[in-house]
Amino acid sequence: MLFNSYYFIFLFLPVALTGYYILNYAGRYRAANVFLTGASLWFYGYFNVSYLLIICGSIIGNFLIAKLMERLPEKQTAKKAVLSAGLLINIGVIFYFKYFDFFLENMNALFHQSFELKHILLPLGISFFTFQQISYLVDSYRGETKEYSFDEYALFVSFFPQLIAGPIVLHNETIPQFREPQKRRINYENFSRGIYIFSVGLFKKVIIADTFGIPIDYAFAVASNLNTLEAFLISLCYTFQLYFDFSGYCDMAVGISGMFNIALPQNFNSPYKALSITEFWDRWHMSLTRFLKTYIYIPLGGNRRGRIRTYVNVMIVYLVSGIWHGANWTFVLWGVLHGAFSCLNRIFHRPWNKLWKPLRWAATFLCVDLLWVIFRADSIATAAAFFRQLFSLKGFQIREELLMGFQLEEFVFLEERLPALGYLTAHITGFYLWLFLLAAFITVLFFKNSGELEFKPTAGKSLIAIVCMVWSVLSLAGISTFLYFNF
Repeated sequence: MLFNSYYFIFLFLPVALTGYYILNYAGRYRAANVFLTGASLWFYGYFNVSYLLIICGSIIGNFLIAKLMERLPEKQTAKKAVLSAGLLINIGVIFYFKYFDFFLENMNALFHQSFELKHILLPLGISFFTFQQISYLVDSYRGETKEYSFDEYALFVSFFPQLIAGPIVLHNETIPQFREPQKRRINYENFSRGIYIFSVGLFKKVIIADTFGIPIDYAFAVASNLNTLEAFLISLCYTFQLYFDFSGYCDMAVGISGMFNIALPQNFNSPYKALSITEFWDRWHMSLTRFLKTYIYIPLGGNRRGRIRTYVNVMIVYLVSGIWHGANWTFVLWGVLHGAFSCLNRIFHRPWNKLWKPLRWAATFLCVDLLWVIFRADSIATAAAFFRQLFSLKGFQIREELLMGFQLEEFVFLEERLPALGYLTAHITGFYLWLFLLAAFITVLFFKNSGELEFKPTAGKSLIAIVCMVWSVLSLAGISTFLYFNF
């Protein structure tokens, strides 16, 4: 089930909210937890019922492992062994479902074998809920978890706003909130703020991100036939599609959680304002960056074991980040390159910080933009073909197939009533594409994100929420994509 669907907006979400608050008003707090957990599992299983066996098995198994560690004395070898077993099981589950076929493919290519691929169905969001539980196991080993009941733990893992697209939350960020009696009653300010943020996020996803996404599949399918201008524009389109898609999902997650009086950690902080690759990762998918830093970088020694070891640790973290995003050499290369640029940023941070800010921004944005091409390509060969066309400096026309997706029905309606708009579209090739790109640049550079806004219910915000919601809902029947099946 997707946030941007009629079923979710008009049926699932109202039922989930109503049932949860009715049970809480009746004083049935545990029943409310169970109900919300059940609703979350229904949300997850809507994609594929077989997913439920995996996530339920993961929840039960990890809870039992954590409880076993809680009963063992501190710093005992047995406790470390249980933790190691738990980590290996979780990593093994991810490897089997996400990377086993990729492993077999490379074994076949490397050793000229013919191992039959399993074509294993990838459970949606498996990396999110597995990493979340890995953090819980480590915290449990450290003695940082409390006596949580199973229903609290199950809700912590499965809570549907953050289940399929993040953020990767920690136990001390959500479970204590589920326990607060005041959060079990409707807070109308939180509810109105949640609706507002959800509506804006839905608009980002449905109207902006999905529009940018329309020409991308076609463009990468014919990457070797693109001209320089087309390749450049498509790279920008994908860069903004990712931005508004992820930003939109983060907003929707925060908004939905707000309706339940649950505050999620910030996961997105205007990353295209970054002045370096390191700053970009401090702003992009912040919960993943936090996880990698807390549970991989610091245990490896962080920056405490010398300069060379620090760079090695940084590269390991970015390699894990690349692999985490998907089973393809493109993701590995993308992660390694981000790691290399991050190391260069550490080495040359003093002269870099002395450069003119607009120049640092432009270099960072261009770097991120080009690396997204590798991220999107289905193979390194496709990425290479794309870059060859991009840097060929040949051809500066834009084919109609890449422009049609930006000619929204809303714009056609306006053209019929505004002759000036019709004149512009007739005399400027790709007018709506340029308009979308300009609006995207202005938005990402000069507007605050939802985490920076101080919300106060006003008539203006109500109008914005209504416009965003109505426009988005009317467009839900169009082409929509879900970018997180790899995760």
